[in-house]
Formats: sequence, structure tokens, C-alpha cells
Amino acid sequence: MKLVLITALGVGFSTVFGAFIGFLFKKLSQKFSDIILSFAAGVMLAAAFLGLILPSVEYGGKYGVLITVAGIFTGALSLNLIDKLVPHLHRFVGGEIEAHNNANLSKVLLFVMAIAIHNLPEGIAAGVGFGSGDTTQALMIAGGIALQNIPEGMVIIGPMLAAGVSPRKTFICAMITGVVEVVGTFLGYFAVSISTAILPFALAFAGGTMLYVISDEMIPETHAHGNERGATYALLVGFCIMLVSDILLG
Repeated sequence: MKLVLITALGVGFSTVFGAFIGFLFKKLSQKFSDIILSFAAGVMLAAAFLGLILPSVEYGGKYGVLITVAGIFTGALSLNLIDKLVPHLHRFVGGEIEAHNNANLSKVLLFVMAIAIHNLPEGIAAGVGFGSGDTTQALMIAGGIALQNIPEGMVIIGPMLAAGVSPRKTFICAMITGVVEVVGTFLGYFAVSISTAILPFALAFAGGTMLYVISDEMIPETHAHGNERGATYALLVGFCIMLVSDILLG
């Protein structure tokens, strides 16, 4: 339980760490940002496949593949529904907030809510990993999510400051989005711990949410600014590092 708590805090506050870096380097180059985010996408891709989807098939028994496919699509469709109900994360980061230097508090809260809601399934994925009982795989999943949170925390600072939000309130907002991920981690962990029968579906569901975030959010963002070649290789590097790590630690 102590390891779950430490990991939950690490996953949640990696966003805060990224925000701190964003304060120090407000003008990060787009190419650097794309490469870092793409590397994180590769790490998350490997973590989703090796730590969530394959174990889901194994734990599912006779109908493991069917349960896994159902869980993946349920997770993806859940995030698709979230995208329809709240502002799309990168649309908000790149456009609307920056376009209103005198944005009122309601717009800022909407921006924070969009990030927080997108972070909740990621936290659940980390918690489900621990609920499976495979600590090595769980740490790999949590590490991938935490790594993705760092550049996310970095890129939200500039738009919020440009919107007229004070540095203090901006940092508090970043902390709130991190706390949501901590809550999600415990939700996933306790849900699976209470009923191991839902473990295969829960693993696949978490894997589906991660695949959706990678395909819908991260890859399009890293390929939208002319840096797609470097971003592609960064993704491959991240994936291979996690693959080698899984074999060495397995």
C-alpha cells in the first residue's frame, strides 16, 4: 500500500514538476516540446501494451481476447465521450486561452477542468496496474504516465500566464490537475482489489484509454508543427527503452 501511495503522488505531481520547468523556461522551442512529448508517447504505448493489454488477455482465461477487445473499445469510447463533453485539451492549450489575454475566471476553470478530466483515466490506469499484483508492470505503467505528465505540465503554463492568470494561481491549477490523477490512481487500485473478477476488463479498459490519448492527443500534437520525423524516432526510442526494460526486469 505504501508503494501505491508513493507512486500515486509521483504520477500526480509529475504534472506539477513539469509546470515548475515551464515557469523556468517559458519559451521552450516547439521542436523540443514535440520530441519530449513523442518520447513519452512511445513509453506510454509500450506500457499500455506490455503492462495492461497482454496481462488482460492472460488473466481473462478462455474468453480473454474478447474481454480485452471489449475493454479497449470501452476505454476509448469513454474518453471519446469526455472529449465531446469538455473542451479538447490541445485545442484549448494552443488557441482559445492564448487568444484572450483578459480571460475571466470561468474560462480558466474550464481549462483546468478539461485537463483534470483527461488526467483521471490515466490515474485509474496506474492504479489498475497495481491492483493486478504485478509490481514491475505497474511501475512501468506509472512511469510512462508520469513521463507524459511532465511535458503536459510544461506546455500549460504559457497559455495560462498569457490569459492573465497570476503565477501563483497558475501553479495551484497545475497542482489541482495532479491531485485528480492521485485520486484516479486509488480509484483504480481499490476497484480491482475489491473484485479480482473485473481485473481483465479493467486492465483492457485502462489500456484503451492510454491508446486513445496517444493516438488522439499526443501523436497529432507532435506531428502538427513540421517536426514529425524527429517525433517519430523519439516515439520509437521511448517504446524500445520500455521494451528492453520490461525484458530485463521481467
